[in-house]
Amino acid sequence: MELSPSAHVDTFCRDRLPAFHLWPQLHYDLPELTYPDRLNCAQRLLDDAVGRWGADRPCLLTPTGRWSYGDLLRRANQVARVLVEDFGLRPGNRVLLRGPNNPWLVAAWFGVLKAGGVAVTTMPLLRAAELAQLHDISRPAVALCDHRYVGELGAADTPGLPVLAYGGDNDDDLVRRCETKAGTFSNAVTAADDVALIAFTSGTTGRPKATLHFHRDVLANADTFSRHVLKPRQDDVFTGTPPLAFTFGLGGLVVFPLHVGAATLLIEQASPERLADLVAEHGVTVLFTAPTAYRAMLAAGVADRLAGLRRCVSAGEAMPAQVWEEFRAATGVRVIDGIGATEMLHVFISAADDAIRPGATGKPVPGYRARIVDEAGDPVPDGEPGLLAVTGPTGCRYLDDPRQTAYVRNGWNITGDTYVRDRDGYFWYVARSDDMIVTSGYNVAGPEVEKALVTHPYVLECGVVGAPDDRRGMIVKAYVVLRAGVAPDEVAVKELQNHVKQTIAPYKYPRAVEFVAELPRTSNGKLRRGALRERAARAAG
Repeated sequence: MELSPSAHVDTFCRDRLPAFHLWPQLHYDLPELTYPDRLNCAQRLLDDAVGRWGADRPCLLTPTGRWSYGDLLRRANQVARVLVEDFGLRPGNRVLLRGPNNPWLVAAWFGVLKAGGVAVTTMPLLRAAELAQLHDISRPAVALCDHRYVGELGAADTPGLPVLAYGGDNDDDLVRRCETKAGTFSNAVTAADDVALIAFTSGTTGRPKATLHFHRDVLANADTFSRHVLKPRQDDVFTGTPPLAFTFGLGGLVVFPLHVGAATLLIEQASPERLADLVAEHGVTVLFTAPTAYRAMLAAGVADRLAGLRRCVSAGEAMPAQVWEEFRAATGVRVIDGIGATEMLHVFISAADDAIRPGATGKPVPGYRARIVDEAGDPVPDGEPGLLAVTGPTGCRYLDDPRQTAYVRNGWNITGDTYVRDRDGYFWYVARSDDMIVTSGYNVAGPEVEKALVTHPYVLECGVVGAPDDRRGMIVKAYVVLRAGVAPDEVAVKELQNHVKQTIAPYKYPRAVEFVAELPRTSNGKLRRGALRERAARAAG
């Protein structure tokens, strides 16, 4: 296997790709997956869109404003100029992005790609220690940060990292800098297999894994799942709740709508009721969110406000058949369920319309192949559980990480999910195969929460697992052994929960805390999380 000559002057990412023999199989079974050797996905998604459909088409909507395709193109070009002219950005440099879902985050993302940089979009709720870790892994040359979120970034250990805020009143603000720049820019002529973005996923050790995705990968997800399953139209209005730092959100709220000339409503934060109001108010037709949100909207009694939807997509965790049936009964919409992975960039098993079987994830998306294997990598018979293995036009490439050999085995991506395939070729979710907790569509590594908890003086030791929950699918539950003299009461529970919220991203905090005298351990002292999961399951049901 050979890569095209890179346009990156800074070869940090290419130098840290796994060795070719550790890559998964890649195949391009569909004609639309044939891309030229020189490809900048920003050119395809934005410049070409303006050329095809005009600058005046609605593009990025907010509850209070609107950017056309021409507006986004001009501002993305200005961001690219700021990066190159004011900060000396060179092709291949990484740029850390931090902020909630809004138009300037999208403009920043496109500006980075236009300049030939590598976008490193981070969750806005991450704390200083987490940001320092991502900085240490990706080594960005500059950070573009929403002015409301600079505090934690400023507190992070990121030596020498220039931070440019946007959206504030500072004279040095990115928005004000952009106003002084021309709205044109000559896009970097990147290779199709130059790295376009680094997306982080949590590992069970708590140390994030950095996944490397090429310019062609960004388009491949639009030419597989979006084109063949979602089938969006130019007159669609997209919206959803996943942050753009999640590849589920990046695809569903930016790549897929722009790929067809549609508009997307960006929401920074919304309750289920507010989300439903915005869907009705803005004529939203395509909604991306997690099963928790669909369940919450039904419980809030706002299904009548969803009448304009024609497509709903669910991912992040398996959608229970009961929720699917209830949502269809209330709205008439058949939710498109799917499984994706940060390593694969987006959804690779799904189904739509008459092909949906409630409770099943679906079949491999056109362009992908999937099977169920045992620990040795051998296929298991239909009807028997095993490990989900996938190949396609995208695949896992960790940045300089020995865990590559755990995710890619025998050329297949092993997602860490246990599945069953039925005799009709449908894939049915069974469970996670590792210690990851999937709660309301968010991935939380139990050991990471444990690390946060044990820094509190109350805690002698702890174990964190997922516990079944009707609303969120799972919740983070902590079993805590307290130090002598600490009362095991609700005051202690609140103290520990608040401590975790202040130490790592707040959504990772344990919603349930149980105080115990001791933790189950193996003979060599290793925590038996399986025993804790069984205990949590018994307590829940």
